[in-house]
Amino acid sequence: MAIEVAGVAALAAWLYLLVGRGGFWRMESGAGDHNRSLTVAAPRVAVVIPARNEEAVVGRAVGSLAAQRYPGPFHIVLVDDASEDGTAEAASSAAPAEVLTVLPGAPLPEGWTGKLWAAAQGVEEAGRFSPEYLLLTDADIVHAPDVVARLVARAEEGAYDLVSWMVALRCVSLAERALIPAFVFFFLLLYPPAWIRNPRFRTAGAAGGCMLIRRRMLERIGGMARIRGELIDDCALARAVKDAGGRVWLGLSAESRSIREYGSFGEIGRMISRTAFTQLRHSPVLLVATLAGLALTFFAPPVAAVHRSLPGIAAWALMAAMYAPALRLYGRSLLWAPLLPVAAAFYAGATIHSAWAWRRGAGGMWKGRAQARHAGGGVDKI
Repeated sequence: MAIEVAGVAALAAWLYLLVGRGGFWRMESGAGDHNRSLTVAAPRVAVVIPARNEEAVVGRAVGSLAAQRYPGPFHIVLVDDASEDGTAEAASSAAPAEVLTVLPGAPLPEGWTGKLWAAAQGVEEAGRFSPEYLLLTDADIVHAPDVVARLVARAEEGAYDLVSWMVALRCVSLAERALIPAFVFFFLLLYPPAWIRNPRFRTAGAAGGCMLIRRRMLERIGGMARIRGELIDDCALARAVKDAGGRVWLGLSAESRSIREYGSFGEIGRMISRTAFTQLRHSPVLLVATLAGLALTFFAPPVAAVHRSLPGIAAWALMAAMYAPALRLYGRSLLWAPLLPVAAAFYAGATIHSAWAWRRGAGGMWKGRAQARHAGGGVDKI
């Protein structure tokens, strides 16, 4: 009887996700439906790239930006955040000096994450070029030649204040093939693009690898200082913009891509663990509720199906069908679709690890820096 009840509850959950969650599972990019030709009077754009120990990838990222087919004024600012390798040299060799400024980062002040402090310095330097838009991007993103023009067209035509594309993530290693499509699926489940762009919904989200924001909106919300201590900085920025009455848009891009490698399951696990407990606002109650929700939604269907529960079989089949578009997006076989519960179990484990790491003062570990617990319940950046 309990198995049957679990199967019915799981099926109800997936029916809600099918029709009541903004159609997130469709993986509709929206990247190709705004092709307005920008003129020579196109708005001025400055790109800001925070970079720390990115010698292996930054040259390709900067080179893709230097090769943009953008008809308006355009400049790139890269902030070298105390790199211990040849990040600055690799960036400088990838673009001419008239297009690129490489700025050595200042020491990290208290209360800031390293990435956001570097981004804030980049935004300040970019102000010298009086841009109308700022493109905030990462040092591992290789952009399509027309990405800036298309982002600006999207913002201009839709009167959006923040336009973001989730770029295609690398999906080559076994760990990437098993987990990256699921990562995108879970992210869009949490942040349905249809809800993000709808001002009637409070949901706000963005993908930090590629965010175009109006400079006046960034100034209106208080600049990068508004989110200076955030680990999930992209969604925090989107939240601040939407709270200020701005319009936000998020889509998927197959043309721009991340070249950061995750060669092992451990590397992907650490990437997830870095922010998972922060997503839950460091709440043990939310952690337990999340794990319970995962158990009902992702684990109950196969368990019930094994016990020949028709609702459980239907829930598992519906789950696999909804996961299929994410697999197609990444060129993966649909035979992976029934294995989504396995990926969910991995993400649940990474979330538990995230909570444990935060409790022992090693939360948010990235590039040698951690977000540690503060005695008063807050956090310090070290």
